[in-house]
Amino acid sequence: MTTAFTFPGQGSQTIGMGKTLADTYPEARAVFDEVDAALGRKLSDVMWNGPDGDLTLTENAQPALMAVSLATIRVLEARGFDLARHVAYVAGHSLGEYSALAAAGSFSIGDAARLLKTRGRAMQSAVPVGEGAMAALLGLDYAAAVAVAAEAAEGEVCQAANDNADGQVVVSGTKTAVERAVAIAKAKGAKRAMLLNVSAPFHCALMAPAAEAMAEALANVAIAAPVVPLVANVLAAPISDPAEIRRRLVEQVTGTVRWRESVRFLAGAGVTRLVEVGSGKVLTGLVKRIVDGVEAVSLNTPEDIDKLLAPAEA
Repeated sequence: MTTAFTFPGQGSQTIGMGKTLADTYPEARAVFDEVDAALGRKLSDVMWNGPDGDLTLTENAQPALMAVSLATIRVLEARGFDLARHVAYVAGHSLGEYSALAAAGSFSIGDAARLLKTRGRAMQSAVPVGEGAMAALLGLDYAAAVAVAAEAAEGEVCQAANDNADGQVVVSGTKTAVERAVAIAKAKGAKRAMLLNVSAPFHCALMAPAAEAMAEALANVAIAAPVVPLVANVLAAPISDPAEIRRRLVEQVTGTVRWRESVRFLAGAGVTRLVEVGSGKVLTGLVKRIVDGVEAVSLNTPEDIDKLLAPAEA
């Protein structure tokens, strides 16, 4: 069996995530303490006790999701799991790339937490509230969704932000253009087209100020070569060179998350099991819509960890 680890993006956060891990494993607790120290605040308290409105703030949700993923990784490592030996690739959805890179040794946990706080804050402040929007277009293939976005732009910004799965594309841009895209998609036969409850128009040209902020932040952080290749969002192909990783993470802020193609690359490269590491099961669900014959499992509870390790411990 050939395994790849995937790491979830924003939207997978829930109050209480990671608490059972922290209560069960000292290695997991240490990760949450490390993230709290790096950020100079008790993010773990927000994660476990809310309020929900605070956790869903982009600058909190992004490092919080990374913390849960890395707590899970540290528990695995403490029980003898060697990522370099047991995993062929890592990949992450949007912010999940930072989790993937921290898991693969490219970033320290503290640096990843600080970068994601910066990223979240920069993405949130790049566009005034109410001026941008995102919408899910369901039932159109990627090429059709791109055509809808182009038609809807009318001189404004409207781009494919997330190519999540067959028939599931998210567009992003100015509010008026995205609203036009919803209407056009419905007219062209989309099963559903709806505005999303998000705080900013991620992964489009409007995020250019955030990309500049991340270029500056990443320039001041040490990046090591990952112990296994990262399948990059903007390429849907593997990379390992630290300079390229830095460049692609900047591009990712305004670029399309090519998740459908990334999963297909992994399947084509011989991966037979995709393990979603962290909060939720969003990516696990998408795998089943993208490829056949690849096992998709989520890893976010002590029971999940025991099940993953069982063959190795038998």
